[in-house]
Amino acid sequence: MNNTMEYKGYVGSVEFSEEDGLFYGKVMGIRALLSYEGATAAELVSDFHGAVDDYLALCEQTHQTPEKAYKGSFNVRIPPELHKQAVVYAAAHNMSLNNLVERSIRQTVHAG
Repeated sequence: MNNTMEYKGYVGSVEFSEEDGLFYGKVMGIRALLSYEGATAAELVSDFHGAVDDYLALCEQTHQTPEKAYKGSFNVRIPPELHKQAVVYAAAHNMSLNNLVERSIRQTVHAG
């Protein structure tokens, strides 16, 4: 079972509340809070699509640019010594720190 779903470039979480007997979730990767729920998987998917469509319609009505989920840029906080080691490693291998981080993440994600 997958615990995410995607629609129009937005990724939504899938959770289940045994207490309430409901599936629920929220759109991930944006600041706006878009949540949805359903008693069945089909209802959850439908409500997720509706939440995204409503958000995009509201942005259009208010002339705001919708947030893009996962723009490809994020801040990473690591210990200073590891930061130093990463810079030295990248320089010794003729690559930028950004390339080293991207390569490391790609290897980890594809390995799992």
